[in-house]
Amino acid sequence: MKALIQRVKSASVIIDKNTICSINEGFLILLGVAKTDIPQDVKSLVKKIINLRIFPNENKGMHKSLKDVQGSALIVSQFTLYGNCNKGRRPSFTNAAKSELAKPLYLDFINKMKQNKIDVQSGIFGSDMDICIVNNGPVTIMLES
Repeated sequence: MKALIQRVKSASVIIDKNTICSINEGFLILLGVAKTDIPQDVKSLVKKIINLRIFPNENKGMHKSLKDVQGSALIVSQFTLYGNCNKGRRPSFTNAAKSELAKPLYLDFINKMKQNKIDVQSGIFGSDMDICIVNNGPVTIMLES
């Protein structure tokens, strides 16, 4: 499982020209599920993300977590994180999970974030979405389970 995390001042998801959800300060999390992922991967990745200290304190260093700043999370499914471009010019997605496996793990990830008292918004699994963000920093971190 891969999570591309962007620290944001704001982020939103637009589908068919309609904003379906938005957050203010927090994380945009692009979540990719591999065909070998299991529920334990969700649990460990959620724990890492909610405690990841990449928000500034009064000294402007990276000392505060999402929980510390009471930030929100906008979670978007992103199978293309498993795109492999080593051969040719067209990415191969053979390592990405099929939707029958990916969707339940994606929904479990959302639920576990909520269980940790994080305000969560999410895209719609499998939809064509436009993501609008105001990246803060910019700070972008890739985590893998």
